[in-house]
Amino acid sequence: MLRNFKYFLFSEDGATAVEYAVLLALILMAVIGAIGTVGAETGGLWGDIDSELSGTTFGQ
Repeated sequence: MLRNFKYFLFSEDGATAVEYAVLLALILMAVIGAIGTVGAETGGLWGDIDSELSGTTFGQ
């Protein structure tokens, strides 16, 4: 049991997994932020188009 505990303390496998998890979390935060920004810009674009077309025969 003590041998397994020492192996766990000195093994670098756990640290590598944590590093990959942190890296993945940072990448996901960047992607979610980018999607939110692009979504807001696209929504504004379609809103402008809708308001411009509402005064024409295409807006019916």
